[in-house]
Amino acid sequence: MEKYKGLAADIIKNVGGEENVISLTHCITRLRFKLKDENLANKETLEAMDGVMTVVQSGGQYQVVIGNAVKDVYETILEQTAIQGGKDKAEEDSQEVKGSLLDRFIDLISSIFTPILSVLVATGMIKGFTALLLALEVMAPESGTAQMLNIIGDAFFYFLPIFLGLSAARKFGMHEFTGMAVAAALVYPTLPTIMNSEKMYTLFAGTVFESAVHMEFLGLPVILMSYASSVIPIILALYFGAKIEKLFVRLVPAMLQNFLVPFLTLCVLIPLTFLLIGPLATWVGQLVGAAATGIYNFSPVLAGIFVGGLWQVFIIFGLHWGLVPIMLNNISVLGYDPVVMSHFAASFAQIGVALAIILRTKDKKLRNLAIPACISGLFGVTEPCIYGVTLPRKKFFVISCIGAAVGGGILAALGARFYLLGGLGIFGYPNFISVSSGDLSGMYTAMLASGVAFATGLLMTVLLYRQVEKQDANVTKISYEDMPQGAMVAPLSGKIVPLEEVPDNVFASGCMGQGVAIEPDEGRVIAPADGVVTTIFPTGHAVGLTLDDGREVLIHVGMDTVKLEGKYFKALVAQGDKVTAGQTLIEFSPEKIREEGYKTITPVIVTNTSEYSEINVTKENKVSFADLLLTTV
Repeated sequence: MEKYKGLAADIIKNVGGEENVISLTHCITRLRFKLKDENLANKETLEAMDGVMTVVQSGGQYQVVIGNAVKDVYETILEQTAIQGGKDKAEEDSQEVKGSLLDRFIDLISSIFTPILSVLVATGMIKGFTALLLALEVMAPESGTAQMLNIIGDAFFYFLPIFLGLSAARKFGMHEFTGMAVAAALVYPTLPTIMNSEKMYTLFAGTVFESAVHMEFLGLPVILMSYASSVIPIILALYFGAKIEKLFVRLVPAMLQNFLVPFLTLCVLIPLTFLLIGPLATWVGQLVGAAATGIYNFSPVLAGIFVGGLWQVFIIFGLHWGLVPIMLNNISVLGYDPVVMSHFAASFAQIGVALAIILRTKDKKLRNLAIPACISGLFGVTEPCIYGVTLPRKKFFVISCIGAAVGGGILAALGARFYLLGGLGIFGYPNFISVSSGDLSGMYTAMLASGVAFATGLLMTVLLYRQVEKQDANVTKISYEDMPQGAMVAPLSGKIVPLEEVPDNVFASGCMGQGVAIEPDEGRVIAPADGVVTTIFPTGHAVGLTLDDGREVLIHVGMDTVKLEGKYFKALVAQGDKVTAGQTLIEFSPEKIREEGYKTITPVIVTNTSEYSEINVTKENKVSFADLLLTTV
């Protein structure tokens, strides 16, 4: 970032200074300022700067075109100023929440759990290996080593509500330390002592919600629960807490908000959590655990086959986040999870398929991709296997799901249980050891199930394998036999439009680089050659590639489509991904984008044009996927 400090400072100075900026965002090539007064900006000076390609004033935005370095310049500006990235407050307040109820729920859960997941897994691994060492009598339970390992492994889980309090507060837009203070109250050290004190009376006697009352608050009965390691109570509490805090922000004078808003929020929210939210959330958690166990009791094998077989599908669509809280809740309420643990064999089925492909394929590139993917899968990281090896070849992904279903059915049929959420892959075996009794039978069951899943994936792939590496509709076949050196194939299908006719001066002027535009007739962007994804904007409307021969390519779907904020776009690759010619990079809906009033004309630009003497564009009026589009000399 150091080399962009001067440029960032000069840009801010010449847009009228920091105080003239309402908000700042960026797309794949441009800084997008919203200014209080655009007349204070110095367009001529900005366009003359090294590092600035041009300036565009459009749609209430003051756009400074940077090119590939836009993200670095953007982050440098945020570091050097008090300007807040993202939308201004008015835009945030007016923006509707998009997506279905399921989409919003998945986004909620993943946003809260993602920041803590690595530590959650790490401490779970420590707990699992500690249980294994104790069960094998490698060390005594009363030894200092065992006690220290227990402290390391247990502390995070015991105080889990505090960590969830931080991430949930961020998600709900609440002051982070206020959220943590609420969570800390739930695990206050004297609560167990109060719960073991003399009972005052009993509420809901004779029902499933029967609760002893040990204390009152302002004459109201407080139903105390154990919230250590709990999940649902703090998330639900902070959901309402964010709304309470925003109410006080509106009511309290600005000069008093710094201390009075958290004071009032804590005084209202913590008693409300103990009196109502916590008990209700705990009962809900108990009911969810009972329901999951009920499904398991109805048919353990079917439950195991269902969860195991579809787990990788859940991962692809992010639906596994809806099951993670159930697993954590079961461990917290029941002491174990008998249902969601059925996913464990999936990674072994995946590496069995990958190993078979390594043994059978004649494609060196595929083998070189599959070998490291297979190794990472051994340790439970299956994304390289899924996205790089099996999913693009559909039948092999289906085989991995079959192997995972077989393994999941075995786990459930033999009564295996997850006693903690710990390591993945081969490091996940200790998850099946009973922490309380040290029983190792669950671990042996997991080894059996994972071995069968691995063998199923391996043998089915070996028997069914054929040298059809690119049958999936997601990959377009490309033949370079008749193409000249430096050729680039069409990444879209549609009508050819000369670059100078693109209704955007930045692209039409050629300042971003030479190339051509395509008016798409199908909502798909493919890789024009083998290369690496260097940039993929979160909204999915544009992608930058560095091809294996050094050409840098920008494909920008539509004009000003960044304003759709990802609506009608789906990016299928991530930054840093290695892609092969014909692989689908982006899916989009041209018709719906046009209905929103946006043009779908798509520039395909060689951004390092200066390194080539000529850029020759096809003379055809229309191209299909993988037709010759242009050549560089």
